[in-house]
Amino acid sequence: MVDPYREEAPTVAQRPEQLVELLPEAEPFLVRESEVTDAGARRGLVLVHDVAGEFDAASAGALAGAHLLNALPHEVVARFDVDSLVDYRAHRPRMTFSGDRYESYAAPELLLYALEDDAGEPFLLLHGTEPDFAWERFVAAIGWLVERLGVTSVVSLQAVPMPVPHTRPVTVTAHATRRALIAEYPVYWGEMRLPGSVAALLELRMGEAGVDAYGVAAHVPHYLAQATFPAASLTLLEHLSRLTGLHLPTEALREAAEAHRSEIDEQIARSPENTAVVAALEQQFDQFTAAREGAGLLSDIGEVPSGEEIGAELERFLADQERRRGE
Repeated sequence: MVDPYREEAPTVAQRPEQLVELLPEAEPFLVRESEVTDAGARRGLVLVHDVAGEFDAASAGALAGAHLLNALPHEVVARFDVDSLVDYRAHRPRMTFSGDRYESYAAPELLLYALEDDAGEPFLLLHGTEPDFAWERFVAAIGWLVERLGVTSVVSLQAVPMPVPHTRPVTVTAHATRRALIAEYPVYWGEMRLPGSVAALLELRMGEAGVDAYGVAAHVPHYLAQATFPAASLTLLEHLSRLTGLHLPTEALREAAEAHRSEIDEQIARSPENTAVVAALEQQFDQFTAAREGAGLLSDIGEVPSGEEIGAELERFLADQERRRGE
């Protein structure tokens, strides 16, 4: 006998390509790639993604992606089946209720856009909700798109909470499937175990398939991880330009970051305790950067935190995200 109260698993397409619908706007990319007979003649498209989900402190990656869509010409070339990929109860969509009726529903989306940078160079942006289900099939679907559309590099944008002050330049951690892709970036630690994410799995699988995949994670002050921090989004786009050669507009984000910095300064100045905390972080940051050129990943004693400390900080951040969803 079937239990009517038993929770059913979501129905997910069995073949990866069934998870995504290619739209007519993708045709120019498909035609060009179908005419390529020499691998060296591939378009060399960059695919940027900000589906960091819980690994996006202050929503810095998502804000960076939204900024690109607001600032650059774009069109949707593919749409993912979010009903197969998203847990609606964990990420409840917003609905508008007015008086005596429901008026609107903000459905989750996971879309692939084609954009042009300020120099007219095309690139792709995967923007939207991180999948909860079918990670391997989703990643395989991305691989299918990579092959069909002529993508040769995949770049992730995300952010993590760190014990750094908002009054100093935003620093980043870079990661890649090949060290040569991020040779100019320092390495801070050895092996550590972290909670998984779709972005991390995608990078791993792309590397196994021989596709260059890399990314940057902005370091967001831990006391702003649940707020907004446009300075981190600005930094992500600056490093994206540096790594890919894309010419990206950043002026609006720069202005937002400056205005936000003033607001944070005012709020912190109202509390002697908060002022002392920021001052201590500034001292640690300055001591570290004076002793070693590069970015400042700082622990309570002014040193680069260990893998265990970073993992614990991320675990606390994810647990807090889960608690807030349950409120």
